Amino acid sequence: MPVVTMSGNLASGAREVGGAVSRLLDIGLVDQALMVQAAKRCGVPVGTLAEHDERYGSFRERLSHLLRTFLERSAASGGADPLTGATGLEAVLSRTYADMAVERDEHQLSDSTYVETMTAIIGEIASEGDAVILGRASQIILRDRSDTVHVLCVAPEDMRCWRLSERDSIGIEEATKRVHESDRARGAFYRKFWSVELEDPNLYDLSINTSELDYDGAAELVAATVPLKTGG
Repeated sequence: MPVVTMSGNLASGAREVGGAVSRLLDIGLVDQALMVQAAKRCGVPVGTLAEHDERYGSFRERLSHLLRTFLERSAASGGADPLTGATGLEAVLSRTYADMAVERDEHQLSDSTYVETMTAIIGEIASEGDAVILGRASQIILRDRSDTVHVLCVAPEDMRCWRLSERDSIGIEEATKRVHESDRARGAFYRKFWSVELEDPNLYDLSINTSELDYDGAAELVAATVPLKTGG
């Protein structure tokens, strides 16, 4: 029941390598979008929505069930207001690094509620196993688990800007702007909530430069590391 966390700045390759790892190991990929989808599905009966991919469809259902259970436990224990329904949970999970890093005079969601919610959900996902978790401070939340492999993807800034330009069909100036904004927001998020730097090598078992190793090669390296770290 392997668990892999994938981290990295925008266009570092973390998402692509994470996807390749999930295919190699035949386990689910959990990213922000999937968690938001699962939160939306909390009140939807299993099988109501058709899925094109049976394996990933079943994984979405498993995640939806996990979030439903989380909401039920929260309600039973008098949980905070954002956690009393799927719509509130969706709002928690959909918040971006920039949303959480910026200080506001009026907080719609307290910092402690956000941290507690993400810690609980990611901990539950890891307990279920068989998942690649993308970002959301999963490498920190799960750092004490011996059965989890933590991976950081890095690449030079100019390459990341080029990748983003190609991926989103935007000019290089706009891509550079987005990379800089994302780096600032992500860095502020990690410093604010966890008092760490995202690229601190001590947080990871593997650090992979995706300018030197392609995504599939990087994924093979991660997959080979899993049994060495987890013993399975």
